Amino acid sequence: MKTIQMHLELRHLRTIRAIHEAGGLARAADVLNMTQSALSHQVKGLEEQVGMELFARRSKPLKLSAAGLKLLRLAEKVLPEVAATEDEFHAMLAGKSGRLHIAMECHACFDWLLPVLRDFRKTWGEVDVDIRAGLSFGALPALEREEVDLVISSDPDDIDGITFLPLFDYAPVFIASETHRLADKAYIEAEDLRDENLFTYPMDRSRLDVFKELLTPARVEPRSVRQVELTAVILMLAASGRGVAVLPDWVVREEGEVEGLITRPLKKEGVTRRMYAAVREEDATKPFMAHFIRLARTEPVKLQRG
Repeated sequence: MKTIQMHLELRHLRTIRAIHEAGGLARAADVLNMTQSALSHQVKGLEEQVGMELFARRSKPLKLSAAGLKLLRLAEKVLPEVAATEDEFHAMLAGKSGRLHIAMECHACFDWLLPVLRDFRKTWGEVDVDIRAGLSFGALPALEREEVDLVISSDPDDIDGITFLPLFDYAPVFIASETHRLADKAYIEAEDLRDENLFTYPMDRSRLDVFKELLTPARVEPRSVRQVELTAVILMLAASGRGVAVLPDWVVREEGEVEGLITRPLKKEGVTRRMYAAVREEDATKPFMAHFIRLARTEPVKLQRG
């Protein structure tokens, strides 16, 4: 039995489709912008590969043989997918599409990120957007591995190929009931929290401002630490006098004035932190990425201003 070894190219599939749609070699040659003799030579070479005729040449218009119909079905399946992929590449080159998968090392950032993404989608509807919350604690390694495309972080690091774009500054503030024993203090120091029940987001201590900026450097441990998922619940528990918390100032302003709560700065000189967007260097200048960064710089400022 003769072994068939086919070396099909996209031009072969385009030829089969063009001849079928045109009904003859002359018209198909015009469609393909080539001479009729060159087209005939191409068809002959393809038939030699297949080992059988692809057209019933005595028919008018020219009709495909059984073998030709099989190639036509392949062409109708493959060529639209190729065209769609070409369109996607053109859109990527034009900056209209792409992927924006986001990971966060900041639990409270959901409060301003979702409005940013709503505005972003109005302009960049073709960009694949996702939030990869499950990668929060390994976000920067995931960025290096190209599993995500942007990381929200307050801890810039020196990583080859990764750039940290500043977004905004914020102040972590102490939150407690207005009847709390610390309510009369002008600012809060680490020692003030030694006997307190502290509410935090469910994050590693190294990512929490209250530990990073206040407690850990002073080697102070609060009486207890309770992790709470929702900001509103943290505020409710603090207002009821069950404990205290330290949250970003924009979070408190977004929730509005909560009855029975006071806020105080950390330390006499205050504490200021900066939030960054970490991206791969080659992605930083993409139009949709630049637009997202602009939005991410303005939305938190709105919250900070109330």
